[in-house]
Amino acid sequence: MFKKILIANRGEIALRVIRTCREMGIKTVAVYSKADAESLHVRFADEAVCIGPNASSESYLKIPSIIAAAEITNADAIHPGYGFLSENSKFSKICQENGIKFIGALPEQIDGMGDKASAKKTMKDAGVPTIPGSEGLLKDLDDAISIAKKIGYPVIMKATAGGGGKGMRMCTNEKDIKTAWESARKEAKAAFGNDGMYLEKFIVEPRHIEIQVAGDQQGKACHLSERDCSVQRRHQKLVEETPSPFMTKELRKKMGDAAIKATKAVRYEGVGTVEFLVDKDRNFYFMEMNTRIQVEHTITEEVINYDLVKEQIKIAAGIPISGKNYEPVGHAIQCRINAEDPMNDFRPSPGKITQYHEPGGHGIRIDTHVYAGYTIPPYYDSMIAKLITVAQTREEAITKMERALGEYIIEGVKTTIPFHQKLMQHPKFRDGKITTNFLDEWDFKKELMT
Repeated sequence: MFKKILIANRGEIALRVIRTCREMGIKTVAVYSKADAESLHVRFADEAVCIGPNASSESYLKIPSIIAAAEITNADAIHPGYGFLSENSKFSKICQENGIKFIGALPEQIDGMGDKASAKKTMKDAGVPTIPGSEGLLKDLDDAISIAKKIGYPVIMKATAGGGGKGMRMCTNEKDIKTAWESARKEAKAAFGNDGMYLEKFIVEPRHIEIQVAGDQQGKACHLSERDCSVQRRHQKLVEETPSPFMTKELRKKMGDAAIKATKAVRYEGVGTVEFLVDKDRNFYFMEMNTRIQVEHTITEEVINYDLVKEQIKIAAGIPISGKNYEPVGHAIQCRINAEDPMNDFRPSPGKITQYHEPGGHGIRIDTHVYAGYTIPPYYDSMIAKLITVAQTREEAITKMERALGEYIIEGVKTTIPFHQKLMQHPKFRDGKITTNFLDEWDFKKELMT
C-alpha cells in the first residue's frame, strides 16, 4: 500500500480523498494555488505545497510543478480527483516515468476513451450498443450531409475531443448541417485544439443514465449500479439520483452487462463510468466512458455502502476487486450547490461567505470545502458543495432534500439552492418524468420570483 499520496486537485474532492487516506493510514500532500491558501484541503492534509499563482493553467494544470511537489515530499502516488488533469494521458504517463503511481487509468486507456470517435468504434467492436452515425471522423461537409440523409434527421454533430457541450450542434435539416460544420469546428478548435467532428442520430426524449464500473490490474471488472443524470443545463449535470426512476430490473441487467463489456474491452484499471443515452422505449446507446471518479460518486456510495475512493486506491496498489455486481438499496439524490445566480443565467457568484449553516439529521451528507468567512475565488469551477440525501424510497429522499435545502444557509454569495428547492417541488421531477431537455422546457425563473 502507498505511504503518501499527493492530491492533484482542490476543494471538496481533495478533502474527500484526504479523509479516506487518513482512514487508511496513508499520509497526504495537498497542492494549492495562492488563491486557495485558506481552503480546507490545505488545512487537513499532512503537508501542503503551493504550486503557483491563481490561474489553473499556472497551478493545478502545471504538470512540472505537481511532479516537483510529489518528489520533494516523497509521495509515491498521485490522486488526480476529477477535472483538471484526471483524464490527461500525458500526466498519467509522466507519473509512470517518474516512478509515481497515477491513481487512475493508464495513458492508453485515457487516450482510447478520450477520443469519442475511437471510443465508439471500440465499443461497437465489443458488442456495446452505439448510436447510429459516422464511422469515425467526418471527412468533410459532403460526408456529413450524406450520413445525415442515411440515418435520418434530427442528428447531432459532436467534437471528437469535446466535453461540456462545446463543439456540439443539433441539426434538423441540411441547412443546419452546413451552419454547424463551420461553427462547431471553430468552437472545438478553440476549446480543445482539435476540430475533428463526428455525427450521430439525435435521440428524442433522452435520459442520461450512467453505470459505475471498476476494473482491476488482473483484468476483472464489475458494475456498481446506475445513476440518472438527466437534470442538466447546457450538458452540465445539476442533480443526480440512484436508482433511476426509469430503470427496470431487466434494463439494469442489460446496461450493467454492456458496461462490463466496455470495461473489459479496454482492460480498464480503476474506477470509472460508462455513460449511456436511453430513449423513451428503453433502448440504450453508449455515449462515452469517463476514466476517473465522478462528481456524483457520492450517491452510489450511499446506496451500496462502498467507499469508491478507497477502492480506487486499492486497485492502484494492485489489490484485486471482488468482481461482484451491486444493486442499490434505498434511494439517494445529490444536488450540486453552485455559487451561481439562477436568475441571471447561472452567472458565477464568487465572493466571501458571510454566514454558513449546514443542514443535519439522518440521511444527510454534505461534501464541501467552504465555511463562514471563506472567500470563493473566481478562477475555478463554481461548485462549492454537494448535498446528498438518502432514504428508503425516492419520495422520502425528495422530501428529505426539500427539508435539507430549507436548512442550508449560505449568505454573501448567490447560490443554486433556491433553484433546487423549486425543482424538488416540480410535478414532473417528483413523478420521475425527466429528460435531458427538461430545463429547456421549464420556466424556473418565473417560479423563483413567486
